[in-house]
Formats: sequence, C-alpha cells, structure tokens
Amino acid sequence: MKDSQQAKAQQPPPLWGIRVLDLTRIIAGPYCAMVLGDLGAEVIKIEQPKIGDESRAWGPPWVGETVSAYFTAINRNKKSLTLNFKKPEGIEIFKKLVGKSDVVLENFRPGTMDELGIGYEVLRRINPRLVYCDMTGYGTNGPYRDKPGVDVIVSAIGGLMAITGSAEGEPVKVGVPLTDVLTGIYSFGAISSALLLREKTGLGQRISCNLLAMQLATLINIGANYLVGGIVPRRWGSAHPNIVPYEAHQAKDGYLIFGIINERMWKSLCEIAEFADLKNDDRFIDNGMRIQNRQPLKEILDRIISKKPLDEWIPMFDRAGIPCGPVNTFDRVFKDPQVLHSGLVQEVEHPQYGKVKVVGPPATFSDSRIGIQSPPPMLGEHNREILTGILGYPENEVEKLRLNEVI
Repeated sequence: MKDSQQAKAQQPPPLWGIRVLDLTRIIAGPYCAMVLGDLGAEVIKIEQPKIGDESRAWGPPWVGETVSAYFTAINRNKKSLTLNFKKPEGIEIFKKLVGKSDVVLENFRPGTMDELGIGYEVLRRINPRLVYCDMTGYGTNGPYRDKPGVDVIVSAIGGLMAITGSAEGEPVKVGVPLTDVLTGIYSFGAISSALLLREKTGLGQRISCNLLAMQLATLINIGANYLVGGIVPRRWGSAHPNIVPYEAHQAKDGYLIFGIINERMWKSLCEIAEFADLKNDDRFIDNGMRIQNRQPLKEILDRIISKKPLDEWIPMFDRAGIPCGPVNTFDRVFKDPQVLHSGLVQEVEHPQYGKVKVVGPPATFSDSRIGIQSPPPMLGEHNREILTGILGYPENEVEKLRLNEVI
C-alpha cells in the first residue's frame, strides 16, 4: 500500500508476538499462513528436506532459476525450516517448537499427524494454549475422508463447476483456485477467533476446516435458490439468475459489464439517450418482467452497446450511478488507475534474485503497519536461525543435524 494509506505504526501489527508452525503445502494452508504473517505473526514454514513445498516447482514462470512465481504468490512473510519427520530427532525438534508456539497449521491426510506421534492430543499436552488447525479436502471423517483434496475436484463435487461457464457450453473451472483461497481465508478467521478466545480462557483448541464445506458455503444465493425452490441451477455465463440486466456486453473495443440492481437504476439507464426507447416497453417494466424477457432485452442491449467504445460508455454509466466496468485482461488490470493508486502491487527484495513483484495485503489498519516484511524463503533458509535462536541448539549440533539429514 502507499505510505499515505499505511498507518504510522502507533501500535504493533495485530498478531505481533504470535508464532505459527505451518506444516501445509500447495495453496489453502500456505495462503492462510501468509495472511497470518501479513498481520504480524511469526510464521515458520516447516518443509521436507531437499524437496519442500511442491508449489516451489510449479513453473514456469520462474523467479530466478528455481522458485516458481506460484510459490512467491502465497509464501511471503515466512521463515523456512526443513525437518525430516522420518527421523526421531525431527519429531523431537517439532515438539520443542510446539512448546514455544501458538498455532499449528497442517493439511496432511487425516490421521497422518497421529501416525507420526504428533497429533492434536499429544501436542495439547505439550502446550495447552495451542491452537491447532487441520485443513483437509473433505473433513476428518466420512466416506470421502481419504480422498485427496484438490481444488478443481472439490469445486466439481461441490457444484461450482456445474454453474460456471456459458449457458450453452461445458462446465468450466473458475480461473483461480477459489475454493483453496477461501478455505485459507476462513481458516485464518477461525484461528484468529480461537486466539482471541484463548485470551479469555487460557486454553487453545482444535479447528477443522475442509474444502468441500467451504465450497458449499460459497454457493450462497445459488444454493439458497435450490434449497428453497428445488430447481437445479443452470450455467448463466456472466448473467445473473435473479437480476436482469446484469451481464457483460461487447462494446467496440472490449466487454462492458453492468448491473441494474433496483428500479431506480433501471430508470437511470432509460434516461441515457441511447436507451430511452426501453422506458415505455412493457416487457421490461420491472425486474420480474425483465427476467421473463431476458433474451430480447439482451439482444437490444448488445446492439446498442456494440456501437461505442468503453471510454464513452463507462463515463455515461458512472454519471448515471450505474455499477459498471470493463472486463479487463491482466495487462489492463495491473495498469488500472485505481489499482495503481492503491499501491497494492509491491516489490520485495529476494536474497538471490533481486526485486520481485507481488500483490500485497488488501487491508490497512489505522494504527498498525502491516505488509510485506520478508520475501518468500529459500528452502531451509532459516534452519540455523530457528534452531539456535528459538531452541538454543549450539552451532555444532545444528551441523550434526544437517549431516544426519534431519534438517
């Protein structure tokens, strides 16, 4: 964010003093841990020696030669510690860290932590104040318990793909792993709430989040429409099942999307000269009639909007108070005047590869400075710092752990 939008740091970051042990990989868990780090928590990303989080290898594009852009997007503000859980010494180090930490976040297959001897019941005896969050694909029990949790599969099972895509086309996945990201955000909120409750009770607890539950929760009005009306929803493309007009139309030089969410806005649309003939057309007199006559209205709007470029339409709609915008491709997104003004795209200095551009935290605080404090870590970059600084291991012992492939 721009300096003018950042706080003067009259208070520390909201999660200052909180230590998180992040055992997660791929997207949902790392995203959650990143948000915790953005808000001031010390996040220790624990990875398998020599291999690390699979998303490190999800390139091209690459930052430098070995780090994927994918990994850099969701792993800032973290320290990397490599631990081999197949070695007793690795388990011992983890348990010692648990005793000095506030949060454990993991997305192993259900039961894996128990098999390793570091399940919640073991860890809470070490640290009763521990907040433990497991993130799974489908939950820790039930018929899908052992299915791998993959965003696109869960979005298919959970109905999102069935309602995404053009009306005449095949079901398609959303352009970003939305179910993963939303699960990460909800897990962040749950963890923060448990930490707040701990301040009152002195005790931590276990939180369970899963992709399928999150997917169902995000169906919101479409899910409610089915539960109330019993009608299986169809795909609408960019249109809305309950509001008309509310979709994208081809202008001379790109797509314009706008939404008429009440009758006042419909009246405002009809007061724009190009749409004046719609005012007295009984087919479109209210939203109910516009839904019944969706296709003829779309054809009229398509014909009108195709005659002018975006930079003529958007000011007209803005003056009329009608929500609208261009359907931007990414080259336009990152040049958008509001995006540039926000300062959301930031540069972070990578220890090996120099400056790397990332999208920063989307929130600001009036009295606390949050943001990007450190770049995504190299694998095992902070082994010595953590083992000597937090756990008090002597340098020679750290070297021994390295030689024995514990770290």
